[in-house]
Parts: sequence; C-alpha cells; structure tokens
Amino acid sequence: MRNKNTTNLRNSGPVNLENGSLKANIESYCKLLSLSSVADNYESAALDAAKAKLSYQDYLYKLLQQQIVDRVDRSVNARIKKAGFKYMATLDEFDFSFQPQIDEKLIRELATLSFLDSATNVLLVGAPGVGKTHLSIALGLEATKQRRRVKFISAEDLTNELIAANHSNTITDYLESMSRIELLIIDEIGYLDLSREVASLFFRLISKRYEKSSTIITSNKEFQEWGQIFNDDVIATAILDRLLHHSHPFLINGPSYRMKDLLPKSKKKQNLENKNNEI
Repeated sequence: MRNKNTTNLRNSGPVNLENGSLKANIESYCKLLSLSSVADNYESAALDAAKAKLSYQDYLYKLLQQQIVDRVDRSVNARIKKAGFKYMATLDEFDFSFQPQIDEKLIRELATLSFLDSATNVLLVGAPGVGKTHLSIALGLEATKQRRRVKFISAEDLTNELIAANHSNTITDYLESMSRIELLIIDEIGYLDLSREVASLFFRLISKRYEKSSTIITSNKEFQEWGQIFNDDVIATAILDRLLHHSHPFLINGPSYRMKDLLPKSKKKQNLENKNNEI
C-alpha cells in the first residue's frame, strides 16, 4: 500500500530542491541533471545574450552546445588517459621535412581513421629515433578524439601481461578483451629476446585481432629479421602474414630526431676544421 505521505513528484508541479534563491535552485537543478557546464556558464551567457539581443532559443542553444563540448572533452581526456600513451605527440609536431621519404600524404590520410573501419594495420619500421613512436601516438590521439577504443603498450609490458594471463589461466579472457580494442599500438618490437611461450601467445593475439581490429606496430628490426625476435621463423612468418595482409608498411631509413639539434653544430664544426686545414 502506498504511503499517504509520499509526494507524487510527477503531479505536484515544479520541484524546489532548495527554498533559497533562484540562483541556488537553478544550480541545484543543474546538479541533479549533471549539467555542470550550464551551471558554470548560464549567468555570463545570459549577459552576452542580452547584449547581442539573442532570442531565448539561441541563448538555450549556446548553453547546451557548450555543455556538449565540455562533456565530449571530458570523454576524450578520459580515453587518452586510459589509452596509456607514454607521452603526447601530434602530426603537427612531426617534421616531415626531416624524414622526406615518409609518405606525408598517406600518414595524413591515415589520420582520418578510415583504416580502422577496414581493420587495416600500420607497421612502422626503422632505426631508433626516426619518429616511429611519435607517429603511432599521433594516430592514436586522433582515434581517441573520435572516441575510439585505443591502447598503447610497449612490447615489454605486453609480454609481461601475456605471460601473467597465461599462468593465471585467464589468457582466453585477456585475448578477448584485447580483440575489442579498436586500435592497439604495440611499441618497439625487436629489443626483447622472446621465448617460445611468448611467441605463441603473441601469435594468438594477432590471430584474434586479424581482420577485426587495427594494430599499429613499431619495430627497430626489418621484417626479414623477425625470426630473431620470436626465435622461430615459422611463427614469425605466420604473424607477419596476418599483419601484412591488410596493412600500410613504412620503412623509415632517415636520421635520428634525437640527433637533429646536434647536426647543425657538427656540420659547423666540420666546416671550421676544414677551413683550418686549408690554412
């Protein structure tokens, strides 16, 4: 039986959460509806609307528009944090003139994220310092901005996670979880001496994601050397077969960005030495 003292909010008219001022009630309603941006901006927006002689509808539209922008920003920031990037890097910060053999047009096309819809992979291969990780993070950031599920992980951390999941008998759940990530970025394959157990688990991971989700891999070793990475030419070939089937491979042979600022000094020093030798 319904309690006679229970208030029927639907039929009782406006609900006053507080018996205070209009300002207090507005802010209480905003809090109840999770409209934090509206609460923060409605007064200043009202002054601006009055000066610009905006209609009530335009005033409300601008308030709600800012609420959506702020909410999306928070969502993107949360996804960036969850992705686990080791630092922030954008395409605008990448100096393509320093690595002219990289197809800038293709990289910028990849930044539209169409490759995610076709489950296409991106393989960035080259010596240390040529910008592989920078480009992978830049593409990953673009994906988070579009609210895609992204995970950045070093090859070493991935190895540890695979071993831990396998030893705890949760590897099936782990692989299933990783297969749902729309863009998996595995950084720096090539520095570890992987065991047969890890090589087999890595193969299972790539197979699970094959033609379902996109993977970006950076490596300091060219494809013909991957048999050394996995200590098994057969497994390495099987992994590469799946990665390369739908992929954009980039072989970067340029100079190291870490040496970029030193190059002008070295050149200047060499020129000075040559001049002294001529004297």
